[in-house]
Amino acid sequence: MSEERRAAPSSSRAPVGGGRVATGGVHISAAEPQRAPHRARKRFGQNFLHDHSVVARIVDAIDPRPGQAIVEIGPGRAALTGILIQRAGQIRAIEIDRDLAAALRERFSAGELTLIEADALKLNWCDIASAPLRIVGNLPYNISTPLLFALLPIAERVIDQHFMLQKEVVDRMVAAPGSKTYGRLSVMLQFRYRLIKLFDVPRGAFTPAPQVTSSLVRMQPRAVSELPEIDANSFARVVASAFGQRRKTLRNALSPLLGADHIAAAGVDPKARAETLSVQNFVDLTRQLGAAKTI
Repeated sequence: MSEERRAAPSSSRAPVGGGRVATGGVHISAAEPQRAPHRARKRFGQNFLHDHSVVARIVDAIDPRPGQAIVEIGPGRAALTGILIQRAGQIRAIEIDRDLAAALRERFSAGELTLIEADALKLNWCDIASAPLRIVGNLPYNISTPLLFALLPIAERVIDQHFMLQKEVVDRMVAAPGSKTYGRLSVMLQFRYRLIKLFDVPRGAFTPAPQVTSSLVRMQPRAVSELPEIDANSFARVVASAFGQRRKTLRNALSPLLGADHIAAAGVDPKARAETLSVQNFVDLTRQLGAAKTI
């Protein structure tokens, strides 16, 4: 269950203005309500952005505008939140940590921030996406891949997504066929989105510093008119089966779904392995699965 409440007005909250200016003309607020420092909670995978130049670069890449329906996942200490509000006027944010949610309500007014206290993995995103969304976030590494899949069903209602993720995950997302990092995640996301890796972010930009480098990725859903007419569940089954055991040939990996003749009819060598196939090859295999069911 999620709890959606607007941030309560407070005369003591820090103004969005004031403070120093970072690169790109982004205004960074220096003043915040006087609270005990929030300790990052490992169970929530919290690593907070603190490098003003990185924050400015991220917001410039997002380019938020007034009137846009912006949703931030995991605002944390509001490194991005305040500047998103400056640019867009008002946003929604999803925060699972109650202490951080309380601090956000103190800092931002009801007209600036609508806060949803919830686990982003358990939200009904169809309810959130009542208008075309721009979704942004510095995502916890421990939920990043499940969350990317959870957002797939609402891609038609999304303008774009900008996420800070583990570099390894972004490299897998944008990987080309034949590479070691190309896999199920690559195919499923490239089928539905145009993906652009924007830039890497060093560990020192976060508190506490993670053990790995991060990357910012832009995800732009493909228009429905561009998508092939195939059953989405069947496509997901074919991709999952093909990559289930990477060392197996497709003849063996897909044997519960397709025979060698159907694989060949899709223009694919049954002796090939999944990592050598393009997204279009998987579309063609899915069409053969549909043909096999009608025989």
